[in-house]
Amino acid sequence: MMRVITLCGSTKFKRQFEQANAYLTLKGNIVIGLAFFEQSEGIELTTEQAELLGELHFKKIDLSDEIFVIDVEGYMGSSTKKEIEYAERTGKTVRYYSKTDIPEK
Repeated sequence: MMRVITLCGSTKFKRQFEQANAYLTLKGNIVIGLAFFEQSEGIELTTEQAELLGELHFKKIDLSDEIFVIDVEGYMGSSTKKEIEYAERTGKTVRYYSKTDIPEK
């Protein structure tokens, strides 16, 4: 069954986001990812841009059946924790990268 899945997690894990996106897509899912990875790409955001991206990400979660958390070595920042809480509050399934067998590229 095809599902819509939003990827969540720290933008410092670009490689793992790409791996999860490919893996989940090849399993027949529609994957909603990130536009860019400010931490791993060294992009500086204004406060307004950061707030906008946060709002957009919650809207992506609204459109999804579930979220897939990129939690490399168990790491989750405060924004990711808020996204998980929001997803749970709105009845979305939450799955974790650390609990899957996604092959390393």
